Amino acid sequence: MPLFSIAVLVCVVLFSFFGSYVYTVDAYALDVNSILLAPSFEHLLGTDRLGRDILSRLMEGGKISLIIGVGSAFIASFIGLILGSMAGYFRGKVDKSFIITVDLFLTFPTFFLLLALVSYVNASAWVLVVIISVTGWMTTARLIRSESFKITEQPFIKILNIANVSKMKILFKYYAPILAPIYFVSFTFGVGGAILAESGLSFLGLGIVAPQMSWGTIISSAKDTVEIAWWVSFFPGLMIFLVTFSLINISNYLQQLTNQKQIQS
Repeated sequence: MPLFSIAVLVCVVLFSFFGSYVYTVDAYALDVNSILLAPSFEHLLGTDRLGRDILSRLMEGGKISLIIGVGSAFIASFIGLILGSMAGYFRGKVDKSFIITVDLFLTFPTFFLLLALVSYVNASAWVLVVIISVTGWMTTARLIRSESFKITEQPFIKILNIANVSKMKILFKYYAPILAPIYFVSFTFGVGGAILAESGLSFLGLGIVAPQMSWGTIISSAKDTVEIAWWVSFFPGLMIFLVTFSLINISNYLQQLTNQKQIQS
């Protein structure tokens, strides 16, 4: 399953970023003679209500969705890694400040917090990357903090502290490699979550603004024609499903490897 999931992700990335070099139909071209055409040899995945080719729009929208997903997950996981490890290592006031900050963020449901932030800015790919990452680091940080507490109790960490080794050196040289598996598990989960969050915002009309597009905006534009043109919403939904399902499989596999290493140690 991990190899199959990796293969699916590679195919999706190649399809999104390089497919337009093979399939050269313009994703923005309007055609009044091709409105809501079913999949055919002329339009492999059909057309939407403005006569635009669905296949080419999936390629173009995939770039935005994947950039938002990967960018948000990387930033959120990195913030969680830094804050969580610092809270677990320094403890005391640093840990108390960390707990207060996390509790403050968790007071508001994540999606409603996203809605509140997006409503005050003009959404673009990079704005959504920042907003989704700012609202998605708490779970990773709590996991990292819990594991950092265990690492801090290890004898070699105590010896390093007695030897007055630089705290930053301890964090980056000794904590980071041990915490890396948790980071990668959180990252893979975060990519799928960020893509779903962006899709939800775009479906509500608060995400990517035209003429840019994502898989979420394609689904949003199809909500009025779903009963008569299933293909307009089905294929972008399928792409979101393939990416998130593959990432969940990879995350589960990484988590199993991490658990096995902890049992062996």
